[in-house]
Amino acid sequence: MIGFLGTVIGMIIAFYDMANAGSNIDVSTLSNGIYTALITTVAGLIVGIIAYFAYNILVSKVEKVVFKLEANTTEFMDLLNEPVK
Repeated sequence: MIGFLGTVIGMIIAFYDMANAGSNIDVSTLSNGIYTALITTVAGLIVGIIAYFAYNILVSKVEKVVFKLEANTTEFMDLLNEPVK
């Protein structure tokens, strides 16, 4: 979301500069806003990719704990349901 917000802000800057330039629009007028948009998009993607990997690592660790708990619970229930000799 940070990258998307930065992209929108960069485009607002670009169009604001274009509106203020009137009929004298050139590449340097728009480049500042486009640069801001691209840098914030890249930063947002980097943060998002790292967060996605961290999320997947945490989910796999939680699943391992859940599987261990299920196995232990099954063993315990089998002990409780064993017939008395």
